[in-house]
Amino acid sequence: MNDTQSEQIDKAVTGNYFEDFKLGQEIVHATPRSVTVGDVSLFTALYGPRFAVQSSDAFAHDIGYPRAPIDDLLVFHVVIGKTVPDISRNAIANLGYAEFRFLAPVFPGDTLASTSEVIGVKENSNKKSGTVYVRSTGKNQRGQPVLSYARWVMVNKRDMNAPAPAPVVPELATSVDPSTLGAALPPLDIEGYDYALAGSPKRWDDYSVGDKIDHVDGQTIEEAEHQLATRLFQNTARVHFNQHVEGKGRFAVTLDAFRVGPVQRQAGEELGGHAAAAAGVEVPAAAARSR
Repeated sequence: MNDTQSEQIDKAVTGNYFEDFKLGQEIVHATPRSVTVGDVSLFTALYGPRFAVQSSDAFAHDIGYPRAPIDDLLVFHVVIGKTVPDISRNAIANLGYAEFRFLAPVFPGDTLASTSEVIGVKENSNKKSGTVYVRSTGKNQRGQPVLSYARWVMVNKRDMNAPAPAPVVPELATSVDPSTLGAALPPLDIEGYDYALAGSPKRWDDYSVGDKIDHVDGQTIEEAEHQLATRLFQNTARVHFNQHVEGKGRFAVTLDAFRVGPVQRQAGEELGGHAAAAAGVEVPAAAARSR
């Protein structure tokens, strides 16, 4: 019997820590995802969007689309889910987004892939973590960009004594120039837009900055739905997907993946309330602060 123990190679995927990120670094995220009609149905069942253009091939075709495009937020979830193992696997907090642009429609059957560029790094004063700024891009199977956004995340350090890089905080636009947005739409025939079927008679000029909209209906989100969405978007950040629960043979999922903005809710709590409608020449940059 050979007493020599074979070397054990650690194959665990631990993700990047703060000191692993370099300014200007280009990251190609793994496993492109083909989005199916099943994904769309599951997303609709989970979140309940009811936009007429995204719900009906016939409605979309009447205004100039070849068929119903995929909901923009589903596109975002797929694109950001691909970035998580490399960018935010070891995140403490997701701090914000800016310069959000949907650049081309995505349809069932399209394949989405993600890349990111590190555009800023800044170590925190506690020396235990730092903020990483990235610009992520989602592209379809033709290499056409469909989504672009900047994101900044607080990430743990692996080694508190690791030297800090020179701090670089990028200047990000406070609003998105409308001239950079129109390419996401095909030529539209607005005369074919049926306001009755759309479910609302409201148009762009019916809204003003500061308007309050009471969405009335609430929806109870259960723990099973949290787990289902985490798997759908393949979002494996440690703040979203907890360690294996000993003796239970399953994973526990926190609500972090479904927190939007500053409000933090508990599983089973009804979600509803008000949203401010911002209508103007410029579209404000999104800045969601969670956890």
